[in-house]
Amino acid sequence: MQDLDKQPHAHDHSAEPHDHDHPHDHDQPRDQLGQRNGDTSSLDPEHDHDDHAHPHDDHDHDDHDHPHGDHDHSQDDHDHPHDDHPHDDHDHGEHGHAHGDHDHAHAGGLRGLLGELLHTHSHSEPRTDRALESSERGIWALKISLVGLLATALFQVAIVLISGSVALLADTIHNFADALTAVPLWIAFVVGRRPPTRRYTYGYRRAEDLAGIFVVLVMVASAALAGWESYRKLIAPEPLTNLYWVMAAAVIGFLGNELVALFRIRIGREIGSAALEADGLHARTDGLTSLAVLVGAIGVWLGYPRADPIVGLLITIPILQVVWGAARTIWERLMDAVDPALVDAVERDAARIAGVERVHDVRMRWLGHSLEAELHADVDSQASTAASHAIAQEIEHALLHAMPQLTTVTVHIDPSDTAGEDFHAVTAHHRVKL
Repeated sequence: MQDLDKQPHAHDHSAEPHDHDHPHDHDQPRDQLGQRNGDTSSLDPEHDHDDHAHPHDDHDHDDHDHPHGDHDHSQDDHDHPHDDHPHDDHDHGEHGHAHGDHDHAHAGGLRGLLGELLHTHSHSEPRTDRALESSERGIWALKISLVGLLATALFQVAIVLISGSVALLADTIHNFADALTAVPLWIAFVVGRRPPTRRYTYGYRRAEDLAGIFVVLVMVASAALAGWESYRKLIAPEPLTNLYWVMAAAVIGFLGNELVALFRIRIGREIGSAALEADGLHARTDGLTSLAVLVGAIGVWLGYPRADPIVGLLITIPILQVVWGAARTIWERLMDAVDPALVDAVERDAARIAGVERVHDVRMRWLGHSLEAELHADVDSQASTAASHAIAQEIEHALLHAMPQLTTVTVHIDPSDTAGEDFHAVTAHHRVKL
């Protein structure tokens, strides 16, 4: 979408397909993206967002009295019988039909939400498809990791039944409860796929970041509980029995939680989901807790009865560091913070487009795991509206290729100020000076 300062006009951006099939050489800072804003290495940067193949072999062009590029599905505009080319035999991808044209509707309320949790589908708009595919991958990661955590907890249940250890039973119940943090995040992924409405004009993608707040709060509670239990045992020591079973359960707990943590963090960075990454860090804190139990049990076995609570208190420090990292990431998402390297990449790639004299006022933000960008580009003040629009389209096309997680690019075209004229004088007094 573009704004043109030069002269007023209106256009339907979604209905203006353009066919740019040229390669782009983009220097996207992937290493920095993978650190916090999502590793895009596994996504296909060559995916074309706007080029839809319209199969020509499935209907006869001899029956058309107008060029195919001007084809309109309105029956009144056809110069040939409608039966000559059945609609089922060709792709509607280029004709920009609205979402409301689908022969199904999204049910509202709790019924609709439950239906979406159990059923997934996608529509023909490629940018929407990309966002949906990322959500599907996030949900898939949650399902797999939830099974892994539940399996870990079930192994611990078996050891509790064999050993009869009350302490292990409490830790197992704690692991079951922590595994269920995947449920609200799963719901957030589903809710985030709903289309925008007149009230929620940006959609529901922010639900994912709100779920991240919940995950962080659970992490804080878990760390506080672990620290309190260690302090209580240090003040009022309790004998640690069934050492071998305790060590076995601790090993299972550590390995299970750490494997889930690695998996969730990797997928979270891959699709750009801070909430999923935070849930992976949550699993890591649980793994560190199990590791503390293991080290403490070994210390008790070696003849140091207070080793268990002391190690528990010491392990609280790295756990709080992990919690702080997760909280900072969620905070940055809620405050629309991005890696400055992303802004640099947008400025660099947009400035490469022919006709662009300067790129400025770049703004970017994450909504869930989708990235949005807006920018101003200066062009020749004598260029026509159509020529300026074409430049804006080239900028958008190049950026969508360079950054696969981008779903929206808004390009505001400014006329180049070569003669000292202020083209924004009318609104100058409305600008907020920071």
